[in-house]
Amino acid sequence: MSKLPFLTYLRNTLIITIGALVGQVASASVSAYSFARLRWPGRDVIFAIILATIMVPYTVTLIPTFILFKQFGWIDTFFPLIVPYWFGGGAFNIFLLRQFFRTIPMELDESARLDGASSWRIFVEIVLPLSKPAIAVVTVFGFLSHWNDFFGPLVYLNSEDHRTLALGLTALQGLAWGRDATHLVMAVSVIMIAPIIVLFFLAQRTFIEGIVLTGIKG
Repeated sequence: MSKLPFLTYLRNTLIITIGALVGQVASASVSAYSFARLRWPGRDVIFAIILATIMVPYTVTLIPTFILFKQFGWIDTFFPLIVPYWFGGGAFNIFLLRQFFRTIPMELDESARLDGASSWRIFVEIVLPLSKPAIAVVTVFGFLSHWNDFFGPLVYLNSEDHRTLALGLTALQGLAWGRDATHLVMAVSVIMIAPIIVLFFLAQRTFIEGIVLTGIKG
């Protein structure tokens, strides 16, 4: 009977998910803060362009992106699945956080500036602590996206040592075991679903609050 290294798949999935998620939340927060709380030339135009990218399907940019990463020598590495999320964090996440940041009174920023606080200090010590619901929403959505991602690893990862749980589950389904492997497929499926369920229940109240509040002010 053949064996699949699911502990390796789990490790790879955690590396990709955590690496991409940290970059996604951090860069989306900074970008959204700039669009919501700071004034600079062309801000609204650039924000509109970023929103327009939501309408561009992932498959449209797949080939140029693949060629670019191939020139970087990143094929069969985790970099294509992690690095892009450190540059903006995604248009939807920027929009979501921007909407929430705009609900925070500007008087807090003005008072902090009178006390000599910089924009970065205002962001870290005032805006972020008040934005936990929105940050939780972005974190949950990001975790779901990276943890369950199948297409990205399928395109960029070739070797078995770099496979993720999603690819491993597919390989398990197609493996010639010579007998019914349904129970094994279900076991791996539970492993994939369990962290998502735990994360949702831990952040349920904050998650729902964030969904509600991010649509209050346009």
